[in-house]
Amino acid sequence: MAQATAAASTEGQQHPIKLYLVVWGWLFVLSAFSYLVDYFHLQGLLRWSLILLFMMLKAGLIVAVFMHMAWERLALAYAILLPPVLVLVFVAVMVFEADHTLFTRETFFGAGSG
Repeated sequence: MAQATAAASTEGQQHPIKLYLVVWGWLFVLSAFSYLVDYFHLQGLLRWSLILLFMMLKAGLIVAVFMHMAWERLALAYAILLPPVLVLVFVAVMVFEADHTLFTRETFFGAGSG
């Protein structure tokens, strides 16, 4: 029994094929939903919110299952996932700062003098 466990740990972890087929099915369904956003001609904030939501869900499934991040140690997961999250936070701060800068310019320099 101990030899079998040691042999399995040296070979690597095996996952059932059903897991990959289920994830593949979810990726297909999410891609279909993403296509339906365009098919039904959704516009504005709803369109982009849905597209980004489906994109992030698909990317999360791919990273978690196909790149085996769901089974990695927490330190490795943080090393790979934390930098993109921080970049998104930085982009959000810059968007807010850009609105503030535009407001300041329009207030002090006028909207029509450009």
